[in-house]
Amino acid sequence: MSESDEAPKSALELAMERLRRKDADEGRGERPLSDEQKAEIGEVRKVYAARLAQAEILHKSGLMSMFDPEARAKAEAEYRRDVERLNEERDRKIDAVRNR
Repeated sequence: MSESDEAPKSALELAMERLRRKDADEGRGERPLSDEQKAEIGEVRKVYAARLAQAEILHKSGLMSMFDPEARAKAEAEYRRDVERLNEERDRKIDAVRNR
């Protein structure tokens, strides 16, 4: 099949091709994960899912006793920061496992 027979590629497909080529040029090609790495990643995800659930439960129970709008807004902002921090920690740990 020649190039003219192929359907036009979307901007996303073209960008992904460029990124794959760049990664290959830099020696960061895709490596399949070992079973051990998959298990570790699964464990990290499970631990952080539990931590996120715990944070949500604590947040919601704390909101039940708050009636001041400023205190509620402060608690919401703190909860969002905690969720973001937990997600970043999880992603860093998963990247560490993948890059071993």
